[in-house]
Amino acid sequence: MLTQEQERLIEATAPVVAEHLDAITQRFYPLMFERYPEVKPLFNQAHQQDGGQPRALAGAVLAYVGLRQDPQQARGVLATVVSKHVSLGIQPDQYPIVGECLMAAIGEVLGEAVTPEIAAAWSDLYEELAGLLIELEDHRYREFEQRPGGWRGTRRFRVADTRQESAVIRSFVLEPEDGGPVPGHRPGQFIGVKLTIDGEPVYRHYSLSDVPNGRHYRISVKREPEGRASRHLHDTMSVGDTLELLPPAGDLTLADGDEPLLLASGGVGQTPMLPMARHALAEGRRVVYLHAALDAEHHAFRDEVAALAAEHPQRLRAVSVHERGDDADHTGRIDRELLASLLPDDARCYFVGPQGFMTAVDRALAELGVPRERRHYEHFGPSRPLDAA
Repeated sequence: MLTQEQERLIEATAPVVAEHLDAITQRFYPLMFERYPEVKPLFNQAHQQDGGQPRALAGAVLAYVGLRQDPQQARGVLATVVSKHVSLGIQPDQYPIVGECLMAAIGEVLGEAVTPEIAAAWSDLYEELAGLLIELEDHRYREFEQRPGGWRGTRRFRVADTRQESAVIRSFVLEPEDGGPVPGHRPGQFIGVKLTIDGEPVYRHYSLSDVPNGRHYRISVKREPEGRASRHLHDTMSVGDTLELLPPAGDLTLADGDEPLLLASGGVGQTPMLPMARHALAEGRRVVYLHAALDAEHHAFRDEVAALAAEHPQRLRAVSVHERGDDADHTGRIDRELLASLLPDDARCYFVGPQGFMTAVDRALAELGVPRERRHYEHFGPSRPLDAA
């Protein structure tokens, strides 16, 4: 617990740290990878290069500093961090590594302004944050481990089937190698995947694209031209090959209730929407399912959604938007006018896709009067504000 003097020092120096936090986090990651190369596989290097991961860390630190006096709210804000950590299998003994390198980066960037007293205060603040994250993550690990078929750490799965869903998206059906049951997940969640590529571990997380069934999981992966993991899955993995999975996680799940839903997706953002739609329809809810793709060749799950609409003709309205071609309900992009024509009264809205897509949808929904608490989204990469450049 921080002393009163440390609380005063944190309050006095927080604006200075905030001002230089981008520089601190930009220095922190190279320093950590240099000192502890064994943790590098846990981080997507593409997100390092585009600055997404450093910005996410900076945002989390600043959010905690501002909310730490309200533990319940702080836990809510950290839920996204906890979910990403659970999908990577982060362990308590890794937190001291982060603390050491973060404090070293602060010292390098701020120099002599960091007195021993200030350094101790910020170090103790980090220990407080780390302790809270460890507690929240352990709760998730234990809860999942105690489910029928649950596990802790990684579990080996084999590729039971694959299906090409579009020009760039392929689904992988994954069954446990030990033949045991598969714990359920909440529709909309993602799962951690540990691959071995060229003898090195590589961690990623992918949305679970089907509802739980107790037998297998399904992930649907877009092949990114520069994506090390996605290229490996598309180009190398086939039926019979194995990989390791970590527990499902993620907080983009359906809120309880019976209000109608708008599920909007762009590109591979459709993957969490499919199980959410199936689950909502099974509960008797009305769903508007709006999907945007580049063209027909890049439109994944079209037959699957059509079959779902045929099964629920009164409650599911499926609408497609293509940027080019005439093989869709609309040509162009999802905009305010289209959303206004489809938005059910009192709808709860979920949307996932590229950053620009989510920014546009969120802005349009806000202008149409949908309150913030009914607008839900999730980043596939590091979290950042929707109005971020």
